[in-house]
Amino acid sequence: MLLVGPMAAQAQDFPGGRPLLPPRAIPEATLAEPEDEPARDSGGAATRAPAPNTPMAHSALPLVPFSSARDAIRAWMRDSSAGNQLGAVRALEYAASQGHLTAQYKLGKMYAEGEGVSANDLKAFEYFSKIADDNADAIPGTADGRIVGSAFVALGSYFSDGIKGSYVKPNPDRAFDMFHYAASYFGDPDGQYNLARLYMKGQGTSRDPRQAARWMKLAAEKGHAPARAAFGEMLIRGGEGVPRQPVLGLMWLSLAREGADPAREAWILERYDAAFTAASTADRTAALALVERQQVAGARAAGAPTTR
Repeated sequence: MLLVGPMAAQAQDFPGGRPLLPPRAIPEATLAEPEDEPARDSGGAATRAPAPNTPMAHSALPLVPFSSARDAIRAWMRDSSAGNQLGAVRALEYAASQGHLTAQYKLGKMYAEGEGVSANDLKAFEYFSKIADDNADAIPGTADGRIVGSAFVALGSYFSDGIKGSYVKPNPDRAFDMFHYAASYFGDPDGQYNLARLYMKGQGTSRDPRQAARWMKLAAEKGHAPARAAFGEMLIRGGEGVPRQPVLGLMWLSLAREGADPAREAWILERYDAAFTAASTADRTAALALVERQQVAGARAAGAPTTR
């Protein structure tokens, strides 16, 4: 595929060993063909089911007539606020069927997490696939670009583990493609973190600790707490092409601890405690001084007042 526009401009901007190309189209489920005759409602009027190659076709919810996708989004917001989950989902389904990117992504997340609907990873996968297939050239840094980058990350996770009982099988090569595209083209920190982990393990690509460290550092610099913790441990440990820098490693672990969610990322707190317990007093003092500098620099960049 020939790269054009912003994709071509960014093709050489990021580390990684593969050319920056949109991954192959995501496979879709093989669904039953629609009947020749449309179904009819109780009043005899013909109704038409959504096309079988869209996620909408899997839903038991009927299409609700709205004047536009924007009208459906307004209905979704209204029904969500009123606690009408059924109406909210119907509105989102309609907007998604009209190609509304945010609606497609929201539905994918809802099915992935079982939020307001029964959890269904295959439906989530198909919504994320639709987003990735139709919007691979979205402009990075925009709202749409962030949504599409997140969809590629979600697909990478599904390809890593597969979806039990479905046509989505574990595929490390495809997982690498998804994470690599999210990380390199969209600059997505979750994609960069997951790509670094694949390089660390040698899954879907050759094991390369230096590439792992480079991608982990990019994600860490964007405030990604797990990447900060992992990069910090790399610097403390050193070796395999990564220079040992214990003070910088302790700094990154400290920053990771500050941004970690204790409920979901308790491991970061454990790694921080272990590293600081093992460190010398001089290294701990130097690391905490670097943390303070980072905090002051961050506050200045954000325009907040600073005190020393």
